[in-house]
Amino acid sequence: MVFNYYNRLSTKNKRIYLASNKIEFIKLPEPMPLWPLALKLETALNTNRRAAVEAVCCRLADGMLLQLNTPPVKLKVMAARPANDYGELHGFYEGVEGRLKVARITLWMRTAQRKQVVAFRSFLRTFLHEVCHHLDYEYLKLGDSFHTEGFYKRESSLFHQLVTDALAGGVRR
Repeated sequence: MVFNYYNRLSTKNKRIYLASNKIEFIKLPEPMPLWPLALKLETALNTNRRAAVEAVCCRLADGMLLQLNTPPVKLKVMAARPANDYGELHGFYEGVEGRLKVARITLWMRTAQRKQVVAFRSFLRTFLHEVCHHLDYEYLKLGDSFHTEGFYKRESSLFHQLVTDALAGGVRR
């Protein structure tokens, strides 16, 4: 299945899109050491302390990327999400282009309108979504990062390795 915007892509980008769509899983070599960090994220969000959330996210990203032998990212967690006529921004990935020497991920931990802390699973999925953009460029070497069905399956595969498998393995919250 391809999403509607596929038909507007150039021939080169269609090739990248189709390659991305075929990749449905990213296997972390050893997810178990990351389980406590993923679960600490929930605690950090519940404290409503931006710096604590950022620290856990940085450690989790570093651990994942180190396992995948992928260049690091700079990660920043901001307070309330920005919003405009198009909606709320949940996360933002900036790849290594132009003057950037290290890719950047920015995440927002509170909703734009009500300023409520984002639910743990939603925040973790946003975090993994942005990490997947980085992996598309730096690990999979796709040349671009499109929202394909495969992209969302890769994001979900990471989520399940970090949370579902952790809970099944008996890691306590």
